[in-house]
Amino acid sequence: MYIPENYKELNKQTWNKKVEYHYQSEFYDVESFLQGKNVLTPIELKLLGDIEGKSILHLQCHFGLDTISLSRMGASVVGVDFSDIAIEKATELATQENANARFIECDVLELDKHLDEKFDIVFTSYGTIGWLDDLQQWARIIKHFLKTGGRLIFAEFHPVVWMFSDQFDSIQFSYFKGDPIIEKESGSYADREAEIQTESVSWNHSISEVMQALLSEGLSIKDFNEYDYSPYNCFLNSEEFEKGKWRITHFENKIPMVYSIVAENGNL
Repeated sequence: MYIPENYKELNKQTWNKKVEYHYQSEFYDVESFLQGKNVLTPIELKLLGDIEGKSILHLQCHFGLDTISLSRMGASVVGVDFSDIAIEKATELATQENANARFIECDVLELDKHLDEKFDIVFTSYGTIGWLDDLQQWARIIKHFLKTGGRLIFAEFHPVVWMFSDQFDSIQFSYFKGDPIIEKESGSYADREAEIQTESVSWNHSISEVMQALLSEGLSIKDFNEYDYSPYNCFLNSEEFEKGKWRITHFENKIPMVYSIVAENGNL
């Protein structure tokens, strides 16, 4: 399988370009966050439950709004992202909010070279694993950092969504992982008018690939769900049919848009 040698640097540059536009966007609504809004969606809040006093490792945290929201719920949190600009912004926000959160800049697949702790929860959500070429190493990292009895809380856009063109008018990509998807884009999902041009390399990962990676590392699947909506307005040709729930207009409730997994590290 062909993988561009510089794909990690390409993706890092892409996310570095997006940070300031995202920070200023209505999509992320940092103003409401700074006024105390918990930006986590009902899907992951239900999966997390009471996290008071828990230690949480947040993988691919962008500029830290979810990470700091977790800390506001009583957890001590470490956020990880490969974008140095995102981590800089996240650290500024955590300091400003006096949050029990700290941040590490590194490739998530190499996190074991940068951190030596165990956590009650590993958390990751929405638009994360598509940037990773090796889900087996991703699962190893999760296993490595979980305490015995610790849980993975994972919510992600459904691989069926990524099969379609941006306009959702044709099937463009395979459901299963193949050669990387190389795309050039103007703007961003959070700000369509953002004056940036980016190039990215990503993969679609089937649910069976995700499940098998976790199971092969000895993690037990405790909960799995699929949802016929997105909690974010980040896709073209979508409509809000209930508050905080979006669907592709012409598909209505006919396709899955998000799925979630809770897995447990039961190994001694």
